[in-house]
Amino acid sequence: MTYTREWTVRFSDSDPFGIAHYPRIVDAFQETADMYMESIGHPFWAIQTSFGVGLPVGSMDVDFERPVESGDVVDFELETEVGTTSVTFEYAGTVDGELRFSGTERRVCVDVEDGRPTPVPDPLREALTE
Repeated sequence: MTYTREWTVRFSDSDPFGIAHYPRIVDAFQETADMYMESIGHPFWAIQTSFGVGLPVGSMDVDFERPVESGDVVDFELETEVGTTSVTFEYAGTVDGELRFSGTERRVCVDVEDGRPTPVPDPLREALTE
């Protein structure tokens, strides 16, 4: 499934030269993931209660191609791939069709009781792959 949204880079997201701080881009990844999970009916905060699992980040990789600047409208694209006990989020951020950054986030499905990896629950798997 592909999820898209726009993110406008604010002045507060940037350094004195108007270039977005890299941690702010990583925050935008998380915001996009939050919005995506809400859009499929399974917000991160609800899956703990609904399924007894969490999806903490196990690894993250980001490639910065070109700067993102204050005032830029970034088109965010998120695609998911579901494994047995993990979910991979693939991100791409473009401005006017030009790739500015991309990244991968692998989240491990863990049991909230013991913190051990566990299979992604079927209803969540279905929602993530529709």
